Amino acid sequence: TGTYQNPPSLQPNTYMIIHYQDYVTPEGDVKWLFRKEACMHCTNAACVTVCPSGALYYNSEFKTVGLDRAKCIGCKECVAACPFEVPRYDPKTDKVYKCDMCESRIANKLEPACVKACPTGALKWGDKETMLQVAAKRAQELGGNASTYGDKYVGGTHFMYVMKEKNDVYADIHKNPKVPLSVTLWKSWLKPLSLLAAGGVVGGSLLHYILHGPKRPDSEPNDEKTEGGK
Repeated sequence: TGTYQNPPSLQPNTYMIIHYQDYVTPEGDVKWLFRKEACMHCTNAACVTVCPSGALYYNSEFKTVGLDRAKCIGCKECVAACPFEVPRYDPKTDKVYKCDMCESRIANKLEPACVKACPTGALKWGDKETMLQVAAKRAQELGGNASTYGDKYVGGTHFMYVMKEKNDVYADIHKNPKVPLSVTLWKSWLKPLSLLAAGGVVGGSLLHYILHGPKRPDSEPNDEKTEGGK
């Protein structure tokens, strides 16, 4: 079977896509499965942890992971760290791009653009507890193998799916997303140690200044003139 999906994955200029899949059931029936993909907006986002410039941040008011592109240095650490493989790097601009849940719209009491534009009402927006209830109710209405995805992964997300089939049926989904060990080590051990080391350097420099004053040239010029014996 072919596919109608285009583009095949997220792009620097495509923050959200709908995955399409032909699925053959155990009974031999063919179903079309669809799934939205965009940033999952993790509470403890790995991309935020590893970002050295502060370009990525967690907005505690909106429960979203935002991106200040002006601060992005194109290091691609977030690309490697994201357990859902969401951020996309553009070599033309040397910047990373991803969905920010339309932070500017939310700040103005508006729905995210994808929710506003959806003609069937398949996308919903609201506080997390309400959305969890909506998701559970919808999965129950669908019945059969309907399942939910998100929320409980990697410390919690603020985006979730309700799908017609079990999670493992979807070929393009991250079935057991995990934060890379390198990110955990960086957050728990290496980053605090690096800050401690940096603090030690600053502290040592300050102590030296207090004890010895500002640095002086190794040799002072002699202001007295030496007269020749003439």
